[in-house]
Amino acid sequence: MDREEKDYILEKMMIDYGNELVRLAFSYVKDVETAKDMVQNTFIKCYQHLDTFRYDAQIKTWLYRITINECKDYLKSWHYKMVQVKSFINETAKAILPSTEKTVMDKYENEELKEVIFSLPKVYREVVYLYYYESLNTEEIAKILDIPANTVKTRLRRAKKRLESVIKEAELNGR
Repeated sequence: MDREEKDYILEKMMIDYGNELVRLAFSYVKDVETAKDMVQNTFIKCYQHLDTFRYDAQIKTWLYRITINECKDYLKSWHYKMVQVKSFINETAKAILPSTEKTVMDKYENEELKEVIFSLPKVYREVVYLYYYESLNTEEIAKILDIPANTVKTRLRRAKKRLESVIKEAELNGR
């Protein structure tokens, strides 16, 4: 494959999948700029290994897999752990003096639902995100996460149960 052909393929992938991959990365790293960095790394790796892509799977599945791996590597990194410590300190300080802006924002159901989803353990959060927000079927999710389709179905079912109980509890508490 010559350079012009690789450039064209990469540009098309960036246009077709860039926004989806940023949303996917955001579901892991919970920061827009970091998510964009993860996707940029994905496209760099994709470009470097485009010659070795065997077309056993769809390019979209391959890009999702690379993005998820990039995010998981980032979440294991020392840099991320230090950012988390700093963030925890800042959030603790903000909790003592809550801002009016945060109080208003917390009243929006959309934000509350996002909070509930982000409160799920990662194994449930990732299948919920891929299934409901990216509209992927269980087979596609299984390929992306490299797990059996029945595991995806089980995780979706368990995530729904957890979400139902959290939402019912919130309604009872008058949120």
